[in-house]
Amino acid sequence: MARQAELFAEGSALPNGLVYLPGFVSGDEERGLVEGIGALDLREAKYREYTARRRVASFGAGYDFDANELTPAPLIAPFLLPLRDKVASWLHVAPDAFGYALVAEYRPGTQLGWHRDVPQFEMVAGISLASACRMRFRPYPPKRGDPVLALDLEPRSAYVLRGEARWGWQHSIPPTPALRYSITFRTRRA
Repeated sequence: MARQAELFAEGSALPNGLVYLPGFVSGDEERGLVEGIGALDLREAKYREYTARRRVASFGAGYDFDANELTPAPLIAPFLLPLRDKVASWLHVAPDAFGYALVAEYRPGTQLGWHRDVPQFEMVAGISLASACRMRFRPYPPKRGDPVLALDLEPRSAYVLRGEARWGWQHSIPPTPALRYSITFRTRRA
């Protein structure tokens, strides 16, 4: 935990429930994942009337932002299953609990605005691939003067959001400097 606290601005602390682990996957694992992602049919993410620059593929469930509900999606791609097993082992959760996955491509300059993940999901575990990015956090609901914490996600790193970090904080990604991929696994909220 001391190593994680060093990643944030002086005097700040990690939001409770956020865990960050650099070097979660090896270089060989990363290459295999990026190769698998290259075979996916990634599509621009749609949020109501807005089309994002990031391209995504959903597994287990998609999300309709107009109706605010989950939609059907293909089963998790086979190349993602060993990674899901590794994440589940790290977090002491049954692999099948992570029934939902989202693969996202961030081309240079792509950002992700302030948000909390949709309420149908509980725990969120992410893996960052190909290049680094900054992930910002602020309390939810936001108020003027609230602190904004920043965490640099290294390539091959993993993080988990649960508890207070999942529900009491929002997160965002400023424009990415280089091509980056993320894979996020989610558990269903009871």
